[in-house]
Amino acid sequence: MSESSPAPVSGENAVARVHEIRDRLMAELRKAVVGQDQVIEELVITMFARGHALLTGVPGLGKTLLVRSLAESMSLAFKRIQFTPDLMPADIFGTEVVEEDPATGKRAFRFVKGPIFANVVLADEINRTPPKTQAALLEAMEERQVTAAGETHPLAPPFFVLATQNPIELEGTYPLPEAQLDRFLLNTVLDYLPKEDEINMVAATTSPDKAKPSAVLTGPEIEEIQALVRSVPVSTEVVRYAVNLVSATRPTLADASALAKEKIKWGAGSRASQALVLAGKARALMDGRYNVAIDDIKALAKPVLRHRVIPSFHAEAEGVTSDQLIAELLKTVEG
Repeated sequence: MSESSPAPVSGENAVARVHEIRDRLMAELRKAVVGQDQVIEELVITMFARGHALLTGVPGLGKTLLVRSLAESMSLAFKRIQFTPDLMPADIFGTEVVEEDPATGKRAFRFVKGPIFANVVLADEINRTPPKTQAALLEAMEERQVTAAGETHPLAPPFFVLATQNPIELEGTYPLPEAQLDRFLLNTVLDYLPKEDEINMVAATTSPDKAKPSAVLTGPEIEEIQALVRSVPVSTEVVRYAVNLVSATRPTLADASALAKEKIKWGAGSRASQALVLAGKARALMDGRYNVAIDDIKALAKPVLRHRVIPSFHAEAEGVTSDQLIAELLKTVEG
């Protein structure tokens, strides 16, 4: 543990320490990233909940800097993979090479690890690579291991994949299927900075002295927090609200609302209910609470559901987005 790290994340004061860690993380990340507090918080929630995140945003908004800074503040190994149409699974996982012993002339295979063997992996523009490579990456995310030539290689924890998608360039892309999108705990949107924040960012990043975030956490401490997140209690009332909210997105149910039947093509599955509760536990813990509130579920509804709720043809024709549909459902579901 580094000298600047807090006490171990366990014991009676664990919740208070996680809240302190959250504040320290935000303070350190603000040194490198300006004006993206909500985005940062959602990424930290995803990591503490032991999930993966999908980051949607146009180029030039600092996605790589954000993820690299997050890795630095947590003392984690970081790798960036630029996805291209010719990228193959072996380019991500690694490959076996033949080595010859010069003394004996004996040849043997050795596995050379690829960039997936890191704690934080930035899968940049994942929608630019063919489905075969997409599926291979998502399998590693789910199983947290890689199989090559019949041998299984575990991925060292904590393991966190942040995949980015460019929302404006459709030519030459392979959009992720809904079943694969569902594997991401949250879909975070990185938007343009407000003008004053952009002025501060430009001034800071073009000066000779660039502040770097200091390490706040270590890998073992993150694993302790991930275990603690699972232990946060949640009432039946909160779980019922999460399930009711997700059910409200399903147009095929007998009691589906007119909004769902008319505006939604496909609703969210049961994994969305699990994601709402699990992310809610992480959010509550970061807020210094050892219980999940309905407000936690509401606050996370858009990042959890926006990639799981598919607008209908009529909704798309009217320019209605999944975010707008979720906002309307939040008004109608009681909680």
